[in-house]
Amino acid sequence: MSVRALALAIIPLAPTLLTPAAAADDPPRMSTVGGELLGRPGTQVHSGGRVPELPEDLTAKSWIVADAESGEVLAARNAHKPLPPASTLKMLFADTVIPKFDREDLYRARPEHFAEMGPGSSAVGIADYQTYTVEDLWRGVFLASGNDAVYALTAMNGGKEDTVAEMNERAEELRAGDTHVVNPDGYDARGQTSSAYDLTLFARSGMQNPDFREYAATPHAEFPGAGEGEDRESYAIQNTNRLLVGAPGLEPYEGIAGVKNGYTSTAGHTFTGVAERAGRVLLVTVMHPDEDDSLAVYREAADLLDWGFEAAGTVEPVGELVPPLDELPEVAETTEDGGKNADDEAALNGAAGPSDGGGSASGVVVLGVTASGAALLAAGAYVFHRRHPLPIRPLPRPARRRGSAPPG
Repeated sequence: MSVRALALAIIPLAPTLLTPAAAADDPPRMSTVGGELLGRPGTQVHSGGRVPELPEDLTAKSWIVADAESGEVLAARNAHKPLPPASTLKMLFADTVIPKFDREDLYRARPEHFAEMGPGSSAVGIADYQTYTVEDLWRGVFLASGNDAVYALTAMNGGKEDTVAEMNERAEELRAGDTHVVNPDGYDARGQTSSAYDLTLFARSGMQNPDFREYAATPHAEFPGAGEGEDRESYAIQNTNRLLVGAPGLEPYEGIAGVKNGYTSTAGHTFTGVAERAGRVLLVTVMHPDEDDSLAVYREAADLLDWGFEAAGTVEPVGELVPPLDELPEVAETTEDGGKNADDEAALNGAAGPSDGGGSASGVVVLGVTASGAALLAAGAYVFHRRHPLPIRPLPRPARRRGSAPPG
């Protein structure tokens, strides 16, 4: 072998950007919030070198896998494609409303509070004129994906119009520009959209709230039934997140800590999950797999998480999860004609990429649990690359099974 050939043989190959031919339903143009590559149609990933191959047979219309700590987007497909979100939109509802009420606050159900629920909605089983704590209602939202629990909390929050307005405002604060909220529960509605990118932002923001984390990671709970006082019965509910609790043919995912699944006939199956292994926390969102299989969204999410844990540290990111507006540094003054300069636009869109070796400024706290919720795997507070201990209240013990959960 010549000296030149030997030299070429030992030079590492630079990573290449994998951009397969766009599918017929790929959008020609999308938002570039988080980076220019995230606005391109099709799969975006820097392959080559030691980067593992992406999972085969991914069928979802849109997906994203990101590092929850740094905010780096490791790979994505149609990250900003607006799609109906189904019940994954409940993450934005929870992120918006959870801070407003104490867990012990009481709610008394009235039939008019549920007049706008869509036909066939999933429900946890709220009964008219029965009293529930806010904690009961949030368990109904997260575990049973109960639209009735959403509308109960919406009534406490001033009604549907006010709550939808607040959710849209919160989406703007989180810079989730692909999201337009029409109703608080994710039920199919004309013009209601989100994206894999936006849903990941909602999960990342929500997981910073200890109540949100606990509800999202709870596999089983008791929900109040009929009666009053000591005579009141309860029944078991189970989380509809199958990576948390498992299902026939699907094992719980190691290190899973939430977050939310959804399904409607228009949206198909949607899922956002967060998992931790060896101190690294990843977020994944998968929207509308092609397969007519209710577990496909979980299998594809698990495959992407596996890939992400293997690829993290070796793959060059294709973008970042941007911080909320209130965490941005002061934007430079506008130009004389009132417009923004190029640096301002880059800062807002995240196009300049992470600075100082980190991603967005938003911190993430993640609680890892086993599928049964009986043991804590890990807990940590992440702000850039600094880790701070955080006490976490124990999860409730799994409830005895006396019934089945409503469909999610």
